[in-house]
Amino acid sequence: MRDKFIKLSQIDTSEKYLKDINDKEFFGFPIEPIVKAEERLQNTPSIAYFSMEFGLAPSVYHTYKTVNPISPLNVISNHEVFSNMKDMDYYHSLPFNKILDLPIYSGGLGVLAGDSLKSAADLDLSLAGIGILWHKGYFKQKFWFRAGGQVPEEISWDPDTYPGLVPLKNVVTINLSGQPLKLKLWKYYVFSNDLKNVVPLILLDANLESNPEYFKELTGQLYRSSNAWIKIAQRMILGMGGVNAYNSLKYSIKINHLNEGHAAFAFVEKAKHMAPDSLKTSFAYTCHTPVEAGHDRFDLKELSMALGSDGIEIVKKYGRDSKNINIANLTQLAMSTSAHINAVAQKHGEVTRLQFPEFKDKIQSITNGIHTFTWLSHSFKELFNKYNDDIGDWQADPTLLKNIVKLRNNEEFRRDLWSAHQVNKQRLAKILEFWYFDANTFTLGWARRIAPYKRPSLLLQDPNRLIDIARRVGQLQIVIAGKAHPADVPASIHMDEMLEKITLLNGERKLIRICFLENYDTFFGKLLTNSVDVWLNNPLPPFEASGTSGMKAILNGVPQLSTLDGWVVEAADKGIGKIFGYVPPSGEIGCEKDLKLNEDSKELYKNLEEMVSTYYAKDHSWVDMMINCIEQSAFFSTHRMIREYNEKIWQST
Repeated sequence: MRDKFIKLSQIDTSEKYLKDINDKEFFGFPIEPIVKAEERLQNTPSIAYFSMEFGLAPSVYHTYKTVNPISPLNVISNHEVFSNMKDMDYYHSLPFNKILDLPIYSGGLGVLAGDSLKSAADLDLSLAGIGILWHKGYFKQKFWFRAGGQVPEEISWDPDTYPGLVPLKNVVTINLSGQPLKLKLWKYYVFSNDLKNVVPLILLDANLESNPEYFKELTGQLYRSSNAWIKIAQRMILGMGGVNAYNSLKYSIKINHLNEGHAAFAFVEKAKHMAPDSLKTSFAYTCHTPVEAGHDRFDLKELSMALGSDGIEIVKKYGRDSKNINIANLTQLAMSTSAHINAVAQKHGEVTRLQFPEFKDKIQSITNGIHTFTWLSHSFKELFNKYNDDIGDWQADPTLLKNIVKLRNNEEFRRDLWSAHQVNKQRLAKILEFWYFDANTFTLGWARRIAPYKRPSLLLQDPNRLIDIARRVGQLQIVIAGKAHPADVPASIHMDEMLEKITLLNGERKLIRICFLENYDTFFGKLLTNSVDVWLNNPLPPFEASGTSGMKAILNGVPQLSTLDGWVVEAADKGIGKIFGYVPPSGEIGCEKDLKLNEDSKELYKNLEEMVSTYYAKDHSWVDMMINCIEQSAFFSTHRMIREYNEKIWQST
């Protein structure tokens, strides 16, 4: 079986890698499903799923084993904390010893892509992920404790000793600015929950000795934005290099699915060899953002120098910006050349049709989800298994969690549900014990990518109001985490303001304990979404296309305190928590710079006080909310989402 695997996968046969591969296992996982997947990809019409980033969460789900030494660069040993208890911050850090998340993602888009591969494997689809091996990852976040603020550092990690990541013999070439750019290929196999099926992830790497130095650096940092040429080159690597990669592996690709516009040049690459109009039925595109900065635009002259004459003519025909004919818009290019376009929530579909009216007839909505088995806590998995007879075989079909409502009036289940939550909360309290966190104190969580439209500082607009709630109603514990892109000045200003407000609360630690966790990743994403009492989600509507952190929280029975945006619109009337704040008039998008911090913060505090009061009153309605959350989580899964993609897009194209 090992020889067959080596031949099919085309991996580098260095002795180091072969130590972890035998006739039965690949890095501790069964090898037979990998052979099956490789054979199908080569012999049956399959799907290539392109994404600039993939968050696979190997520190919390399906962690590979290796007999080889792992570089210390691939291990996380501690995290710092910025709190309103400065002496604790100075003397203590969070003592973890875990595998570094494969550092090829920045946030929600990448985690969604990783969850999609896992659910594709769960559903036994013939699909391959196409991405980039980022040698410097996104960035490592450090806090500047003296003055407050974020200090970005380069990530240093070692692909050669990362368990399960293997180099291939294959090298593909694209033409960039008139020169050949060689790209090495790597593979990382994504297993289904039951370990019976596999989806391979192909990663492109420009760090080859045969490339000039400025080419090697192109697969250095994810979303490096120092100049337009680098951004163009990275998108060419993903799109054009990705097509050449699956061709070199002899994969039989029927559908090219573009997860965002970053991979739009895949169409350009294929159009060099086929009539462009005939290609459209083999392309599908998912748009993830209504925010203007999320749509890549490039000057056509600069793009022409990178793409060459053949490529630029295709872009001019299909991808000119609707507002400026001298600019290429990759969203426009992807929409023009795809048979299917989808937004990632029902509300986002409405907004996308307003933004791109010329494509409104082919824009549908397929709401995002999360991979149930990655984000479900151990205590809740045990809970669901205990009541499997009432719920059904939820591990075969996570959408069966909707049957949790059958247990609403079961007193034993209600007690078990609360106990499962307390197990998670006690773990968080233990981790933050030096910051005096307590499992019986109301705890609020906010964690996600820091961007202005997500309004990270909304909760801290008026610290005195928080003090008042804590004094009159009950103590508060708040956990915050998130990264701001180093080049996003407004986001960095929000972060500076948050850290300043936390420092101002130093004298109120008996009433309020606030911890901002450094270097947010999927490990903390799972920990926080399953262990707080309420998940705060306060983007400015309608600029959150979907959002997925709250989906992870409701899966673990955590109620929401949320504005009416993204996925929440579809569950707002289902009793999952409190909905507050500004809602734009129907048919209008509004202005993402008018953040409405003053009025919406007042609404946030009002609703927060009501939730804190209900929590401390031990009202039975709290457990009802938890049950409602789990019921709704049945829909917001990538199991349902990928099944919709397959039924509505991949099989119909």
